[in-house]
Amino acid sequence: MGAFQGFHHVKLPVADVARSRDWYVRVLGFTVTIEFVEEEVLMGLALSDPGETVQLAIRQDPARAAALSGFDPIALRVPARADVEKWRRRLDDLGQPHGGIVTGHKGGSVLVGLHDPDGMEIRLYAD
Repeated sequence: MGAFQGFHHVKLPVADVARSRDWYVRVLGFTVTIEFVEEEVLMGLALSDPGETVQLAIRQDPARAAALSGFDPIALRVPARADVEKWRRRLDDLGQPHGGIVTGHKGGSVLVGLHDPDGMEIRLYAD
């Protein structure tokens, strides 16, 4: 049996695929790599960050998206603490609400309180 090499992707439920696509592209800089169309309706997307190190899928599922509102299902690692500060400035420039930077459990920097359109919290971590 071989070792794991990390995650292939993480899939999040969303209430509105187009609205979430626009947010993940505008706020986090993701690009769309695959569109999942079923019976001529956009039902999901595969997204990738600019460095192609994070693969994220979103899937139309309003009930599950509502159930996760307020929960923090993913934390994105950034290279250094200074990068967390750069992200804070970017979010401020975009007028995107967040909870600021706190100290993480290992002493690193964590940007908290960033919520996607369905209210799921996306955290940005640097150890």
